[in-house]
Amino acid sequence: MKNLGKAESRQVTSFPSPYGNAPIPKKQVLKYKRADGVELSANLYLPSGYKKEDGPLPTLMEAYPTEYKTRTAAGQMRGSPNEFPFLSWGSPVPFVTQGYAVLENATIPIVGEGQAEPNDTYVEQLVASAQAAIDEGARLGVVDRNRVAVMGHSYWAFMTANLLAHSNLFKAGIARSGAYNRTLTPFGFQNEERTYWQAPEIYYKMSPFSYADKIKTPILLIHGEADNNTGTFPMQSERLFSAIKGQGGTVRFVLLPLESHGYAARESVLHMYWEMNNWMSKYVKGTPQ
Repeated sequence: MKNLGKAESRQVTSFPSPYGNAPIPKKQVLKYKRADGVELSANLYLPSGYKKEDGPLPTLMEAYPTEYKTRTAAGQMRGSPNEFPFLSWGSPVPFVTQGYAVLENATIPIVGEGQAEPNDTYVEQLVASAQAAIDEGARLGVVDRNRVAVMGHSYWAFMTANLLAHSNLFKAGIARSGAYNRTLTPFGFQNEERTYWQAPEIYYKMSPFSYADKIKTPILLIHGEADNNTGTFPMQSERLFSAIKGQGGTVRFVLLPLESHGYAARESVLHMYWEMNNWMSKYVKGTPQ
């Protein structure tokens, strides 16, 4: 709290760590711009005890593309350095305990101003945003740009596969419960209101399945066997796995029994983390478990 007319500030609240005596990773909210000037942000987590002289770290990036009609709205700041980490079942933050830097919730605004629709340039804005996040982490000296993995769940998984299809920014990808062929969701998806028949070229270009022959970066696909979300039936992962495998790519497909769109069983979540850690150890760190 700051007293009006005085320069000093004093703390008025003090909350105990919800994690007890466990070491908490260092958190920093980054603010940076991508090449077209749109403002971006991300939460950076570093291992407890990390020092700058330790050098850049292998990195796991999680991001979520969101549609906007103006650059001003797209550039809104998110996150706070004063929040405790929130560890949901699918969070990337636990990977700081394995020696990774984590870029969590890196913003990827997909902007379509005026008569343009955001998804008209989805791929270009997707790649530019990911490039900006990696560049900022490398500028700070904490991200090893040659050892970065990208992960996502659902629409984030769709993003992950597209980033691997259209860029060489990453050493590995992890996509959970995603949709990869947009012709299988022909009446719209996410905030895309046009049907397949109104914008077939958009559906084709935004489908990583269309570019399965370009996905040469190792990708781990995970899906719940009983996924009842209408846009992400397990067939989406099954077909992408077959396509990448058939084109000579490096891919692994894990089907979690009895799980729906979000994973609930302790055994499923622990197995998911085991698969993810093994994948990144092998293809990002280069040290198979």
